[in-house]
Amino acid sequence: MYKRILVATDGSKLSKLAVEHAIDLADLTGAEVVALKVVPRYPQTYFEGGMALAAAEVARIEKQWNEEALTAVNAVKAAGQLREVKVKAVTVKSDLIAEAVIAAAKRNKCDLIVMASHGRRGIKRLLMGSETQQVLTHSHIPVLVLR
Repeated sequence: MYKRILVATDGSKLSKLAVEHAIDLADLTGAEVVALKVVPRYPQTYFEGGMALAAAEVARIEKQWNEEALTAVNAVKAAGQLREVKVKAVTVKSDLIAEAVIAAAKRNKCDLIVMASHGRRGIKRLLMGSETQQVLTHSHIPVLVLR
């Protein structure tokens, strides 16, 4: 049924649920899992929401974010190894998370995207947005959303 399943993770408790389901589904169907973590760049200006920091400090912060991303995708890889499911760990640097998820799914020839949704409503959703909603809206690849 599925050959390659992309699971977007950020290492949170909710995304771990998505990882579990993706690995379960991959185990049932014999699919490979692509574990993805999108790493944003540090905001460079006040208007982007950033504070003026020295270039070395920005580099340190971005390095830390990259290391955390590798930890998150490697945790998925380790969980897959326990179930004998092949997992490819991928990190992508982008400020456009939903677009990066869709592009990674296309680039890796995935036939399913698995994501978690925080289920925010009202003003929280307006202020914080919904990357999952953006993926659902714009992806031509089927999306499985877990809450």
